[in-house]
Amino acid sequence: MTDINEIDLTGNLWQIEDIRATNLSLRWRTPLVVLRSMILILLDAAMLFVSWQSADRLGTSGSIQISESIWPIIVISIGTLAASGFYGTDDRLHRFAKLLKSLTLAHSTILIGAFLYQPGMWWVTRSVFAFALALNFILVGSARFLLDLLIIQIRNRCPILQQPVALLGERGDIEKVQSIIKRSQQFRVERIIDFADWDLQSQLDPLFSLIQASKVSEVFVCSQQPIDNQIILFWKLKSVGIHLRMVPTQLQLPQRAAETKMIGEITTSRFKSISILGTSFRLKQLLDRVAAFILLVILSPVFLAIAIAIRRSSPGLIFYKQERIGLKGRPFKVWKFRTMVANASELQAELEAQNEVKGGVLFKIKADPRITKVGKFLRKYSLDELPQLINVLQGRMSLVGPRPISVRDYELSIQDIEQFSSDKLLRYEVLPGITGLWQVKGRTSSDSNEIFYWDMVYILQWSLTLDLKILLETIKVVVCKEGSY
Repeated sequence: MTDINEIDLTGNLWQIEDIRATNLSLRWRTPLVVLRSMILILLDAAMLFVSWQSADRLGTSGSIQISESIWPIIVISIGTLAASGFYGTDDRLHRFAKLLKSLTLAHSTILIGAFLYQPGMWWVTRSVFAFALALNFILVGSARFLLDLLIIQIRNRCPILQQPVALLGERGDIEKVQSIIKRSQQFRVERIIDFADWDLQSQLDPLFSLIQASKVSEVFVCSQQPIDNQIILFWKLKSVGIHLRMVPTQLQLPQRAAETKMIGEITTSRFKSISILGTSFRLKQLLDRVAAFILLVILSPVFLAIAIAIRRSSPGLIFYKQERIGLKGRPFKVWKFRTMVANASELQAELEAQNEVKGGVLFKIKADPRITKVGKFLRKYSLDELPQLINVLQGRMSLVGPRPISVRDYELSIQDIEQFSSDKLLRYEVLPGITGLWQVKGRTSSDSNEIFYWDMVYILQWSLTLDLKILLETIKVVVCKEGSY
């Protein structure tokens, strides 16, 4: 074994530039980070001011006017948000669940502070306090959500505002990370370095020079195994102001936000349990049924008009019920308005060769000859899906979830469990939905792998806020007629 004292690392280390020679790509980006934080603080302050003043008018009067203490309230609230990381480098500005917790903590701090300042006096009434908390969450959350959308649009139009990065790793791992980066719209790939083209033992210095010349702000290491001198690479990158990000593509980790924790000298990632199980599942189902009942009452005139149009356009039943696979792989009947000719099921066998879904697991044809004229209109605006509110009311479906697939598609998917990855079976552990994440993210795609990918993202990242966001996005997608359900 070689003695570490015999190894000369000075040739690698002393050639590193001084850390004060900061990367130019970071030097001009730093003011943008500061500017974004300042905009967020001013935006939050404005929303907090409006919400507390509005709550003071909506609620009953207290012993002190809110206007007399509005600035301490805003300072405490902004300080709590800052301590919770809402002005950091995280690209998601709203994070509704965390925002609600932070605002609740701020209100508790304000209430305790007011009591200590004036013991025995009601500084603010309960109605004003409740209105203020609700309006704080709605206004601050909405403003941050709209700012998120604005930033995404600006980045789309001005790619130079995206962070320039380099990707290091094996080709397959790089492709995985590259597809994720493309969807995030936060980063711009300036350099791809395939380990197959480099000898990392003898070419570490040329590799570092290439990265430095690329003027990137971060380096994504997509494959860790081939790098023996990780610490040297890390030190060199940090010395010129380039951040290093490790992407564990070769580990099958949950698609959930993780907390980075140190246990001794080891870095670990902790993942919370999946939210869509247990009590949350019952709450989701209760809200689904209440919403479905209200929507069925409101949309009853629309149901009647569609029924008359279907009856007059072609012979056959008004509703079409097809057996689909639901929770735990159990079959159930899905309700839809009939959009095809009466013998559509028998004709499908003749059209299998025209299936446009890659892999053949799902069956989908854009110009399906079995669709009637009224059916084309109903599908264009997704009106044929409305009767599935009955399935939601029955507890067989949810408003939001993975789309239920037919028995034919399910049987094909489990014929070869190795080809149909076993983790995809998790989509049957939740209620299927009328709309889903794929419908608002990748609905123009005909790749079954991408469909299952968005299903898994939804299952592992589920929250009531995500459901609401998908429902709002669905309305936008349907109105703009992007793709087809």
